[in-house]
Amino acid sequence: MVKVLIVDDSSLTRLVVRDLLSRDSGISVIAEAENGQEAITLTQDLRPDLIIMDVMMPVMDGLTAVTEIMATCPTPILVLSGNVDPKDSRSAFNAIRLGALDVMEKPKGVVTEAFEEIGTRLAEKVKTLARVKVMHHFRRRRISVPPTEPILPPVGPRSILAIGASTGGPKAVMNLMKELPKKTSCSILIVQHIAPGFAEGFADWLNRECPFDVRLARDGETLEHGTALVAPNNRHLQISNERVRLLDAPPVNNCRPSVDVLFKSLADSGLAPKVLAVLLTGMGQDGASGMRALKAQGSFNIAQDESTSAVFGMPRTAIAMGAVHQTLPLPEIPPVLCKILHS
Repeated sequence: MVKVLIVDDSSLTRLVVRDLLSRDSGISVIAEAENGQEAITLTQDLRPDLIIMDVMMPVMDGLTAVTEIMATCPTPILVLSGNVDPKDSRSAFNAIRLGALDVMEKPKGVVTEAFEEIGTRLAEKVKTLARVKVMHHFRRRRISVPPTEPILPPVGPRSILAIGASTGGPKAVMNLMKELPKKTSCSILIVQHIAPGFAEGFADWLNRECPFDVRLARDGETLEHGTALVAPNNRHLQISNERVRLLDAPPVNNCRPSVDVLFKSLADSGLAPKVLAVLLTGMGQDGASGMRALKAQGSFNIAQDESTSAVFGMPRTAIAMGAVHQTLPLPEIPPVLCKILHS
């Protein structure tokens, strides 16, 4: 049984979320809070498996509450945002930066078929995130750790950085991208599994936080050095003849966009010798077989290690397949990428 704490100043929203979750026998709503201060107290007293957190609340907002909870009583947190507009969703992504795991749009409306689908997605997300072991986010300066010496790829310059991630990925992708210098002259392609409506907000967040130009990919455009392209919601991102193709093809590994689709397209198009592929935290196996196809054609592949992954599913599968050249903690990946890109 997954024990959930709902935090929202709207009694209607709490009622709707509670009703949706009550339809799943594996989830129990153990308490509700109207603001961040109540959330902190209830988290410390009840130790829920997961917190569903609003951002904009009186007394104490969600960002402050996330910061305090992750510093004193680390708990998986799912942020519900009332708006998927990129500008209005900035607070939700800031909550992820502070330690929340994922974001979804608040359920609203009446009981319809679409509403039922939202409830199913919400319950699945709750049960997935509740299993994640989150870590303390200590409010102090990070201690510098000497990076691991990279295993340099055998031949040729690398001009394409392809990144795949799922659960826990938004913050991991941001942390990786933020550490890359702008002078790194490569094209960056990102497939991040994220809730419907939030891909543009994710790209906007990365664009503000990172030294690169980051935006949603557009069908037919060519790859540009110094630009990062993010797969849109519900479209596969594929590269053909060094041009972007956005596809409405069926989901792969129950995902659209799929990391495997991107990785395999790079392998099939003969670009693998130019590719650095990185597979970050995520549930399931998406990206593993695509990474294996890339490796067979000459790419260099890195996987995030278990100790820094929110969920070690996707990297673990790729490692087990023999598709990975090097497995590294997340903080060590950027300096290795830089050394390889500049070698």
